[in-house]
Amino acid sequence: MTIDSKQMLLRQLDNWHAEYTPELRMVRKPFSTPGYHSTLKNVEFTHPTLAACVYALALLDSGESGNIERAQEILEQVISLQDQNRDNATFGIWSWFYEEPLTMMAPPDWNWADFCGKRLVLAEQRHGELLDEGLRDQIKHALFCACDAIIKRNVGPGYTNIAIMGAFVTLLTGEVYGEEKYVSYGLNRLNIFSEYTKQLGTFQEYNSPTYTIVAIQELSSIFTATKLEEARRLSSELLDVAWRMVADHFHAPSRQWSGPHSRCYSTVMTPEVLSFLQIASFGELRFLPDDQLKYSLDWYGNDIRCPERYLPAFRHTDTALIVQPISRDESGAVLNQATTYMEGPVSVGTFSKDVMWNQRRNLLAYVRNGESFSYIHLRLLNDLYDYSSGVYTSTQEGKDVLFGVGFCTNGGNTHIGLDPIDGVIESADLRLRFEIGGSLDGVSADAVSRDAETASVRIADQTMRVKRLYAAFDGERPGWELGGSADKLFLDYVIYSGERKRFDFRSIREALLLFAWRLDGTAAADLDAEASDAGAAAEAETAAAAQAGSSAAAAETQVRAEFRAPGRSTLHLTLPVKPAEKQTMMRPSAE
Repeated sequence: MTIDSKQMLLRQLDNWHAEYTPELRMVRKPFSTPGYHSTLKNVEFTHPTLAACVYALALLDSGESGNIERAQEILEQVISLQDQNRDNATFGIWSWFYEEPLTMMAPPDWNWADFCGKRLVLAEQRHGELLDEGLRDQIKHALFCACDAIIKRNVGPGYTNIAIMGAFVTLLTGEVYGEEKYVSYGLNRLNIFSEYTKQLGTFQEYNSPTYTIVAIQELSSIFTATKLEEARRLSSELLDVAWRMVADHFHAPSRQWSGPHSRCYSTVMTPEVLSFLQIASFGELRFLPDDQLKYSLDWYGNDIRCPERYLPAFRHTDTALIVQPISRDESGAVLNQATTYMEGPVSVGTFSKDVMWNQRRNLLAYVRNGESFSYIHLRLLNDLYDYSSGVYTSTQEGKDVLFGVGFCTNGGNTHIGLDPIDGVIESADLRLRFEIGGSLDGVSADAVSRDAETASVRIADQTMRVKRLYAAFDGERPGWELGGSADKLFLDYVIYSGERKRFDFRSIREALLLFAWRLDGTAAADLDAEASDAGAAAEAETAAAAQAGSSAAAAETQVRAEFRAPGRSTLHLTLPVKPAEKQTMMRPSAE
């Protein structure tokens, strides 16, 4: 396959031209947000600042003289929307949309200094000689404001894509304008990120289909644009980490990106991601017909390529196991570990400890289903939106998973940090959901009674079995329920459904769910798993602790679960029944 990037760019630009609004000097896009930052409601279209920056750079990249004037108009408009008042907390950043100033956002997104700044500095580096001097001065000032905002915020290496992007914006701005303070900061930030990644063994934003692609783009941008050998060396080493992670987790039978995912916006591999991989392999990987490839304007002029040594991994069908610690405490003890197991048509991935945010995929499986695939995604829903203060804990071996979901008192509701619950929520519906999507051909579930111990769903020649081991939630009576939509099947464990009700996790004494889970192609059989309420033992521990004059907090009632199977070790899990602060809940569970 011959990759003609210029022709792909021009074809994509044709679509963007139709969205241009001359009177606003920006492009119009369908309104879309992840559900936070923006306060806009009932809006069909908006004019995003980032899209305007991307379009302006692509107009200049096109090499067509007729596009220069429009690009300049757009850049002037975008720069006018930046907060350049150093007295403001939002100094150096942009709002998401022309229709929503920074003062309306809740809260503003400081990442926009990085996202918009990147396109501005590339416009100057690649095409500065084409632009009016007055505009070039505006770009320079805007970039200095963005760089100062990035330095003030000083994102740590755990925020993978922004750590990289901020390094790029400051490093390249410093190179373009001869500002050593920005060069020094950007290079130091890249070094810190590199060292952090080496110590962890991977990216903190682990195995994210969205942000690993972003990381590859940003690291490739550094490698392509910088003239500093140290920056090129570091970016090259980090690109190897990123590409190895993608290749290792690609499940060839289903053509899906194996879980678990630290941050994810689509459980299904999008045409854009498949196109990215196909183009980055220069056609060695074939996922889509050439005429169906999606091309991003951001890819142009960027030396993005998958190392040849990783291409065979995208085709492998051998059994594979990946175990990777992704967070540790100050002593070095593992707080969260990712496990991925691939065997034939099945891929199963889990985190050992994480929150149930809508961007997390804590328990995620893929199954080849005929010529397509199906997926299984575990979710915790409050009023049918993912509830971030649920805490998932699991242990996995092969296609067997023993897991529990507890509740913390001080997490977030729809987002892990932007809407804290302060211990209390109101809900008319709270449920744990096994969402089955992708192809529903060959997917079926037997009727299940609310009080059943075990439920199952057949997917092609595989069967998912789930056994409830323990369920207690503030005196409610949880139970199974089957449901679905036009393109998904739901196996739900309903915790509460009824009149809107207040739940105060600070006073709730019992809130824990425990399950054994298996996905395989063997004949139906009961899962050999059980849980025991260790209340008596906990009471004895409490009494002993009180007698010794120490705190009895650690001796709260716990439940111990076991999951046995021939040919493998027994899975164990011990979890507290009572909700607690997030910091406590996120510690490794006792066994």
